[in-house]
Amino acid sequence: MTPARRRALTGAVATFALFTLFAGQFWRNLLGWWGFGAVALLVLSGIVWLVVTAKPAWNWRRVPKSTLAFLGIAALSIAWSAYPASSALAVASTLLTAFAGVALALCLPWDRFVGALAGALKWILGLSIAFELWVAIVVRRPVLPVFPDFDPAAYAESGEKIPMAFYWSRALLFDGGPIEGIVASRNLLAMTALLGVIVFGALLAAGSIRRAQGIGWLVVAGLTLVLTRSATVILVAGLVLAAWGFAAWARRVGPDRRRPVYLTAVLGLVASGTLLIVFWGRLLALFGKSEDVTGRFDIWNAVIGLATERPWAGWGWMSYWMPWVEPFNDLAERKGVVYLQAHNAWLDVWVQLGVIGVIAFASVVIGALWRSWFLAVDRPMDASGRPLPYSAASLVPLLVLVALIGQSLAESRLLVEGGFAVLLAIAWATKRRQWAPEPLPAAPARPRLDDERPSTDVQPAR
Repeated sequence: MTPARRRALTGAVATFALFTLFAGQFWRNLLGWWGFGAVALLVLSGIVWLVVTAKPAWNWRRVPKSTLAFLGIAALSIAWSAYPASSALAVASTLLTAFAGVALALCLPWDRFVGALAGALKWILGLSIAFELWVAIVVRRPVLPVFPDFDPAAYAESGEKIPMAFYWSRALLFDGGPIEGIVASRNLLAMTALLGVIVFGALLAAGSIRRAQGIGWLVVAGLTLVLTRSATVILVAGLVLAAWGFAAWARRVGPDRRRPVYLTAVLGLVASGTLLIVFWGRLLALFGKSEDVTGRFDIWNAVIGLATERPWAGWGWMSYWMPWVEPFNDLAERKGVVYLQAHNAWLDVWVQLGVIGVIAFASVVIGALWRSWFLAVDRPMDASGRPLPYSAASLVPLLVLVALIGQSLAESRLLVEGGFAVLLAIAWATKRRQWAPEPLPAAPARPRLDDERPSTDVQPAR
């Protein structure tokens, strides 16, 4: 295989893997769980091929130990789990997801990883808009999954109305949304759109994408974000914008004058939290949300109550809740819908792995965020130690992590599929950069100044 074909195939494998990680519900709705399993096996085969062909270098110093600690605790929890067989299945799924994220980080340079992520986001956004147009123009009514996780006939016999949360799309595109896209969730589609804004914006600023194409995809991502009408992700977008502003400020003042940046960030965080508490009711009314944040308060209370029964080591790793496992099978039920997550990644870790799991997971997140911050704000150097211009791509880890962390307060997606894989990819990629900077082109030879030329008054030795 020629190097050009290998490079193209590598990009295709990485893009398809990231597409599947972020749009797993698309495959499950379209092909069912068995079909999704076949697609996941195909992705795993591609990742293994990637590792075998790339043969990434391994150095223990470049491994973020916190990720191994968290995965180790999840695996060990099988021993004390209240549902050991299901925990073993969940651990296997989590390890495979971690393998995919770490392999992509080790086998691809960061710019190519961002390119693959951009490709996956384009496919999800483009197919989502096309899907919603098809539903709105051709079908003209809400659409159920091809392979639903429930029995529609049972609802027909009982005369009960199928909950709208079960539909793949509610055919509301021409009503201004909310739209769900191929991922069957407006919150997940909104997060995909926000990640698209970050990645497409960085590629456009770096000149890595044609201007017209970059602007076009930014418009698609922005329009999708608006049509989802996701209050959660709109608030997260505000956090991302704030992080970008502080990073730009820190770049401008340099490493020796960043104390005001950090002080302002802390004061801004405290002020924002205070305003959020004071104007909580008005904010909910603005976004059309109920006082319990669409049932989240009830879910959080139920999860906290369960977690306090086993506060230190938890009930055993579950990742996304399996609907047949007690006590999760009816822990979070609202309006006839059983939700299979705590709608908060940190509560989910607490109930499953206890306080020790929360500490380990926080170490993963904080370590990755810490390294991403300095990667974003410290000026890069060339091989000879000279400063280079800042890169827009170096902001991507920071802004993507801020988006995922913000989402983790209202959704548990940081623990599964795309969220978890990208978290570990950033953790490993930034750790490798910490120990061994990416090779940069050598600086051009510096021209001599007039006073540095050899003097003509000096006679050569005879």
